[in-house]
Amino acid sequence: MPPHYFADSVISKVSEGKTTTDTLWHTVGGIRLINQLGDTVSLDQLRGRVIIADFFFTHCPSFCPSLTRNLRKIQDQIKTRDDMKRVDTSFVQFLSFSVDPERDSPQVLKRYADRYGINPDIWWLLTGPKKTIYDFALQELKLGLVDGLGVDSNFIHTQKMVLLDRNHVVRGYYDGLDSADLSRLAYDMVLVALEKDKNSRSALADLKPLLPLFFLVIFGTTLAVVWMQIRRKKSGEYL
Repeated sequence: MPPHYFADSVISKVSEGKTTTDTLWHTVGGIRLINQLGDTVSLDQLRGRVIIADFFFTHCPSFCPSLTRNLRKIQDQIKTRDDMKRVDTSFVQFLSFSVDPERDSPQVLKRYADRYGINPDIWWLLTGPKKTIYDFALQELKLGLVDGLGVDSNFIHTQKMVLLDRNHVVRGYYDGLDSADLSRLAYDMVLVALEKDKNSRSALADLKPLLPLFFLVIFGTTLAVVWMQIRRKKSGEYL
């Protein structure tokens, strides 16, 4: 599984003479911004979804368009609705934060989104107070600690993408211009989406209605194997 990053604290417990430790990993704090549709949205709305985040600005002359195109490739690989089974499989949300929010209004972001084929159902382009966005990038996502090129706190311009799990704990940093890293991001995205929450009920509870069938299959298979062994033994005696 992808690793966890940035422990907030480690709790030690002694039970029956044995010491166990439980790490409390840094959970990204909430943030409220405006998306390309002009809607005020928050990270709290996305609890239970895997998050992939990056930072860009619409008039970027360098690598931002490539970041967007690469993230679009991952978007296009996700089938957000299975019409045959009628199961909602939208387990991920993409968040692209503008680092130049003064110029990137919702209207500007909408034109950018339309140009790159961005699906607003699972991908928000976000604008708002610059300090709010920069504090989130540096203090919550810890980009200043992981970007090998260094992040300027006055103008964040990074090609890193960040993966958050369903509890919004940082699970990875990826070079958005590197094909191998992008493949790893897509793979890790699925892994953390399937990861079992230790605080949720047992997976066995979800399978409880099928347990009689499982036991019937196991019992039937066991009988069949025993019967075949008996037949083989009798055949050997006749020979």
